Amino acid sequence: MTDREPARDRTPAVWEGAAEALPGVARIAGTAWLRSASWAIGSGTRSARNLARAMTDPSAAGDLVRGVAEDVAEATRAISDVATAVSSGVPLRRALLQAGVTLSSMITVDQPEPEGDLTLRERGEELLRRSRDVWSDDEAHPAYGRILEELAPDEARILLLLLRGGPQPSVDVRTGGPVGMVSSSLIAGGLTMIGPRAGVRYLDEVPAYLNNLFRLGLIWFSREQLEDPLEYQVVEAQPDVLEAMHATRFPKIVRRSIHLTPFGVDFCRTCLVDAEEQVDLPEQGVPEG
Repeated sequence: MTDREPARDRTPAVWEGAAEALPGVARIAGTAWLRSASWAIGSGTRSARNLARAMTDPSAAGDLVRGVAEDVAEATRAISDVATAVSSGVPLRRALLQAGVTLSSMITVDQPEPEGDLTLRERGEELLRRSRDVWSDDEAHPAYGRILEELAPDEARILLLLLRGGPQPSVDVRTGGPVGMVSSSLIAGGLTMIGPRAGVRYLDEVPAYLNNLFRLGLIWFSREQLEDPLEYQVVEAQPDVLEAMHATRFPKIVRRSIHLTPFGVDFCRTCLVDAEEQVDLPEQGVPEG
């Protein structure tokens, strides 16, 4: 056994000495049971969180040492009880069962402390500690799980449209003509074909969907129009756009566009599409500063 082997694979010498008091087959069974119990105890009392705190907090280090010492003493007493019981004629299985009940009272599962019990400084230190963990396999942003819970099914379809179909055209209808040159008023804004193109169930909720996606940092609204003017001809022929244009004598159309943010692109790649689909996806614009 090398020094690099985990400590949980070693049975403390004092426990091994106590196990020697068991006769014959009882000694073999007791030693095997002892190693299993010692592994469980070690995993519960020597958690990574306790060790990390013990390195920076002297009081935590003292508590950890005292806890381990108490566990060793308790396990030693349990082995002694097994030896005494077997010597008195108690069946080995029953003696081990009774000792297991005794040890189970001190074997606890290391539960993470609720974040509410940690100060902001402690939570920040935990983040920095995790940032130094070169063996961590966390790839997705921790906010992705929360974002998924705050998305409607229709919003997921909109994200897929933007990811696969690229930025989408959007138009504003404003007052134009001589009056519009001095003071142009917005008649209807953010008119798009995103709802029908994405196949959403509730078309009337598309403005609310877009607002929520913007709130979550997944999309952004650009003042620039797309390179292909044909994209806007389809939008400008829609009934809601024509209705807004007929609401004023001199209408003016302002062309804009809607894009995924870099954060939104990574979210879609991670949560909504397979790796095979992540090739040759349309390019998204860079958010304006």
